[in-house]
This record gives sequence, structure tokens and C-alpha cells, in this order.
Amino acid sequence: MSIRLFLAALMLAGAPVMAQDTPLPPAESDPKEMGWMEGFPPRPEKVIDNTDQSFAAFPKLRWSACHFRELQPSVAVPAKIGASVSPRDIDPAIGDLRFKPWGATNAMTFDEAFEANYTDGLIVMHRGRVVYERYAGCLAHPGARALGIHGVMSVTKSITGLMAEILISEGTLDESAPVTDLIPELADSAYENATVRDVLDMRTALDYSEDYADPEADVWDYAAAINGLPAPDKYDGPRGVYAYLPTLEATDAPGGAFDYQTPNADLAGWLVSRASGQSLDQLISERIWKPMGAAREAYFIVDSLGIPSAGGGFNAALEDTARLGQLMLSGGVAPDGQQIIPEAAIRSIAMGGDRDAFARSHYDALDGWSYRSLWWHTDKAAYAARGVHGQTIYVDPDADMVIARFATHPVAANGANDPTSLPAYAVVAAYLSEK
Repeated sequence: MSIRLFLAALMLAGAPVMAQDTPLPPAESDPKEMGWMEGFPPRPEKVIDNTDQSFAAFPKLRWSACHFRELQPSVAVPAKIGASVSPRDIDPAIGDLRFKPWGATNAMTFDEAFEANYTDGLIVMHRGRVVYERYAGCLAHPGARALGIHGVMSVTKSITGLMAEILISEGTLDESAPVTDLIPELADSAYENATVRDVLDMRTALDYSEDYADPEADVWDYAAAINGLPAPDKYDGPRGVYAYLPTLEATDAPGGAFDYQTPNADLAGWLVSRASGQSLDQLISERIWKPMGAAREAYFIVDSLGIPSAGGGFNAALEDTARLGQLMLSGGVAPDGQQIIPEAAIRSIAMGGDRDAFARSHYDALDGWSYRSLWWHTDKAAYAARGVHGQTIYVDPDADMVIARFATHPVAANGANDPTSLPAYAVVAAYLSEK
């Protein structure tokens, strides 16, 4: 796997990405078991760095997911000094809850699903308290666990979408405004007739392919453009996301079918920064991370100009991603009782998007779902932020439940773990709803 595939993998939440035909089991692929980067210095065959073409491929990904800052340029998202962790009230019964994965004849337990999905860390919160937590992989050692930093992949998009909704609710960003009113540099591009809302809901009809089976797909040019490392020899394409986006063209008028295309999320980050006059990392720190009491500094992977990757470059602690989910569930009210996110912003996301537009996409297994403001909405009240290899913030208002998960599944596409993950979430929600 090349550096461009690493960058592209950070961005996606649906398209299939290369994986081994018969991957090592979770225990055997554990970074400690593999011996990655151990020793002073590590043995040559155990070194992982950004010159190694396989550092983002399974099983090395199981180490890299907690170490992206050592492999790519980044920018900090500071937290508030002295923040506390969430209260615990662990319920041992949750791990033994049984369910049937989609298409399976045999049931499995919630704990068995943890293993099956190569989970690195999982927290379940109920009524604001942690009722289940477990760690493995690069988060298993005592110095990591709930506060270890891990890549959230395309969960980043939803954080960007939340920031956009905050600005919309405050009148700083107009969702109905033409994109080119805010960013004239996009005149004559795919976004010529698109509105801010079209971008946030991924309904821009870009002539852009994220097909990893096609070596000529546009995603490879995009990954090269947003690479923060020095450009390879003979590369003469655009450098940085702001240079790439104006090169895109459209296949149809905006406002039609939903089509999951990562450049829209990076444009959302540009719109947020242009409207507010602040970088995305500053905004997330000042408007969300510090006020909600995040326990750890987060960070963004950046392009060659230092622009945060709004489509997939965020890295954070599991404790804090769970707390972000709880902030969504509470309507924007922080643990200290302060309204730090406008309730209107949360309400806009939680209402979901156009189900008909979603139905015209290729997500056949997600019948009845929708997409709004870079968040996925289920066929019920629950909605989620989703990233490749199993990253999740799952918010279920009916069960008063939040699930935050980090994982390094061998297959990037969520379709590889959804048959196990989504029914697992449902059985926990049903159990907690009865308490």
C-alpha cells in the first residue's frame, strides 16, 4: 500500500480498500505480538515509517492507527487543561448480550463482536455514564486505553459537519448560499451551481471516482494533491486541497442523488474557515474540544500548506469521541451544564436527510438510511459518524446511548463490519432501554 492509499484510506467510509485475502486473526495481528517498533532501535524488519509502502496496510495499520502523527505532518487541536474523564458505572452483563449478525445462523455475544471486528477500543455510554469499555491492539497498554490517540478516519467529516451546523445556526454561514459566493475561486468548477447545503449533504454530482479497483480513479490524484509530505519526483499536479478542488467538474446539476465523495467534506472545511476567518483546527479547539472538557489534545493531519484534512485527518482519544457523542445526545449541553453547541445545530443533524436521495446511492444494505451534514442517519432515530476500518460514533436518542469505537479491521469498507456491528449496537440499545 502506497502513501497515496494511506491518505485516501483516511478519507473514506464506504469504498472497499485492499486487504489480505486471509488476514491474521485479531490476537496474532496485535501490534505487541507483531513486535512493531519495539527495541532501541527496532529491528529493521519491525520498523514502520512513512518511506515503507505498507505502513497503512493491515497488519501494520494496527500500530500506525495510534501513530499517524509520527508519519505525517499535523496540527494540534488543544484541549482544556485539567479536564476530567467521564463517570463510570460498568455493567458486566453488556459483554454477554447475544445477537445474530446479518445473514448468520448462529448468535454471538457483544464481546465476541469486539474481537471479530478487530476493535482497538470501545466505550458505551448510557445516561452520561460509561457502562462498558474494553481495549485491544494499539490501545491495550496502560498508557493508552481511553486516553490513547487513534485515527478516526472519516468520522472527521462529521466533526466538520457539526462545525458547519454551528455556524449555520449562528448566522455566520448560510446553508442556501451558492458556494461561489463564499469561495469565488471555485467559479467554473463542479461547484459553480452548488449551495452550501448541497455540499454538506453530498449531493453535488461530482465527476469524481473513489473506485480503488481502478488505478486511474480520481482518488489517486486527490491523495497526491493533499499529501503533506514533499511531492514525489516528476509530480506536477495541484498541491493542497485548495488547489485541487477548483479542478473538479460535475456530471449533473447539484441537489440530486446522494453520492459519498470526500472532496465535499474538504470543501465544507474550506467553507467553515472562509466564513469564520479561522482555521478548522482553531475552531474545533475553541468551539468544541475545550468547552466540552476533552481530556486529551487531538490533532489533524495536514496538507503541504498546513490545511487540516477535513475529510479524514482527525485523531483523538476514545474518551473524547464518546464525550462528543454524549454532547450530541444532550442537545449541545456540556457535562458542566453549559450550552456550548446551539441546540438548533444538533437538531438539524439529528433530523436526518433526504431518504429518497440516499436510496439512489449504492448503499443497498442501509435501507431507509439518509445523510445530512456529513452524518449518517439510520432508519430509526439513531445517527452516526462513520470511518473506514470500523471507526464509529453512534448516537441513539431512544436508548439514551452513545457508542464510540476505534478499530483496525483488515477491510476498510464499513460493509465488512456492518453485519456484525449494527445488530450489536441494536441489542445493547434494547437492553439499556429497559433499564
